[in-house]
Amino acid sequence: MKFKYIEKNPEVCGGKPVFKGTRIPVYIVLDLLSAGESVENILKNYPILKKEAVFEALRLASELYKNERGAN
Repeated sequence: MKFKYIEKNPEVCGGKPVFKGTRIPVYIVLDLLSAGESVENILKNYPILKKEAVFEALRLASELYKNERGAN
């Protein structure tokens, strides 16, 4: 998987996926989205992020789920 806005680095947040150049874990944004938070409000609260990065987080979640055993 190649991502423009997301990286995994064992030295940052214990190797969990974060948005490049930040220490913002991807799961934070995914949790906000799943709680009904709008992309606009997320971007307002995390102005360092771009809209494309938020959508890439969704793509990462989708890719990880597709690769899970029994996710068909």
